[in-house]
Amino acid sequence: MRQYVVDAFTDKVFGGNPAAVCIMDKWLTDETMMQITRENNLSETTFVVKEGTEYKLRWFTPGGEIDLCGHATLATAYVITRFIEPETTEVRFQTLSGLLTVIKNDELFEMDFPSYELKKVEVTEEMVEAIGIRPLEAFMERDLLCILESEDQVRSLNPNQEKVKLLDGQLLHVTAQGKKYDCVSRSFAPKCNVQEDPVCGSGHCHIIPFWANRLGKNNLVAYQASQRSGTLYCEYQGARVKLSGKAVLYSTADINF
Repeated sequence: MRQYVVDAFTDKVFGGNPAAVCIMDKWLTDETMMQITRENNLSETTFVVKEGTEYKLRWFTPGGEIDLCGHATLATAYVITRFIEPETTEVRFQTLSGLLTVIKNDELFEMDFPSYELKKVEVTEEMVEAIGIRPLEAFMERDLLCILESEDQVRSLNPNQEKVKLLDGQLLHVTAQGKKYDCVSRSFAPKCNVQEDPVCGSGHCHIIPFWANRLGKNNLVAYQASQRSGTLYCEYQGARVKLSGKAVLYSTADINF
């Protein structure tokens, strides 16, 4: 089986967020897909089977299957439009989060994702102990979103991963208004056996609704300030958010089992 590794939300190898993409003729067992995912030891491995005119897409982390992943969706669309159907500029995915459409526009891949409706929650001492500083505000949906005072705080953060596991929410995102960009952020996912997600697309389904409302603008450029880093071009549309980014191929391989 052919597998591709693609760095998403970047135009340079070793940047952005790497995802492994497996394009298959038929489904493997869940156990086999988990074994491949753990062998890859990346934050995401995707498995895709074409069903009619659309693709069924599933996302796996080393900790299990999840319901939404942006960078791996971008990586999968990159593989399909470059290697599988090079004549197409639109890919439709059936997923646990419903129908997701990716449009290739020159070097950018534009993804149409659902927005999360954030609920403001109390900043707790558990959050302070896990993050290492006190957030200005905190919000909850699938993930926990914490607002920090400055970009410098986001960049220098060194959270306690074991205490992050004890917080509500699947992932922890920290964000602040940026100096060069509209917002900067970092994402942590120890519950998925991923200490830091280098560039988190689904996290921006939390981050962009917050900053669009706070800044009073719908078009934002977001920067994920991880060690690998990445840039997302975003448009807030209320119930939906469009996330665009670039991608670059790192490797291809044949999996033998």
